[in-house]
Amino acid sequence: MARPQFGNRFLKDENDVFQHNAWDNVEWGAEQEAEAREAVTKNSSRPDEALRQDLLENSAAQWEKFYGIHNNRFFKDRHWLFTEFPELKAIPQGEQFRVLEIGCGVGNTIFPIIEHCPDDSIYVYGCDFSSTAIDIVRSHDLYDEKRCHAFICDITSDPLALSSIPKNSLDIITAIFVISAINPDKMAQTIKNLAEYLKPGGTILFRDYGRYDLAQLRFKSGRCLSENFYARGDGTKVYFFTPQELDKLMSDAGLKKVQNLVDRRLQVNRGKKLKMYRVWIQCKYRKPHSDS
Repeated sequence: MARPQFGNRFLKDENDVFQHNAWDNVEWGAEQEAEAREAVTKNSSRPDEALRQDLLENSAAQWEKFYGIHNNRFFKDRHWLFTEFPELKAIPQGEQFRVLEIGCGVGNTIFPIIEHCPDDSIYVYGCDFSSTAIDIVRSHDLYDEKRCHAFICDITSDPLALSSIPKNSLDIITAIFVISAINPDKMAQTIKNLAEYLKPGGTILFRDYGRYDLAQLRFKSGRCLSENFYARGDGTKVYFFTPQELDKLMSDAGLKKVQNLVDRRLQVNRGKKLKMYRVWIQCKYRKPHSDS
């Protein structure tokens, strides 16, 4: 069954909270917001400087270790993308649609797109920091250079070279839980560099962690590298965004807002009677035509 687009199931009576696994657009009261801020204040203490620098400077090794341990078993294929981002299935007739997935990991976006579009109307590029991840993508049964191309790339490098992809050639760039993993000091230049590869009218589709998401509130003290930027236990990193921050990042890169939404979702464990408040940001930003 296809996943419904977020925003369609509302909790109107608190007594019904455990009737479903998730509720959309859950409003936070002032007290809950204050509790979240307090939790972030408490977990914002920094590690010692030597450890902090090691975590900041060794991202490649951390992701190599991650994929060496988890292989293709950690993330699920993102079939929900076609619901949240219908642009991925609105392929114009008579021309090949070109999509780049940054931070492609083991292909959890690449292969659902290929399965959804079995002909050659869409070509998917995928890049990742990790050579182990790219090797896993290339070993997949659906990997075919006629339909897709996976390559190693550090998207924070400046200047940015995306394999054989020409600038001003991509219809869509997907950034799904990936920009949050890079150092905040490099985010602005990364978005600007990526925007150069979009064709006029091309779009960045973005989904990532929002400020005060459950994952942020669960961090222990000593894992915060800078404001709202944390290192997980395995050394991989994550930033928690506000919509205003993302609007500035995208707008400063010359992109125009199509969508910038906060997805506040209440997930519940009905067996254990647990409530888990998730916060994600979903955005679409378009590269304008030169005459617009």
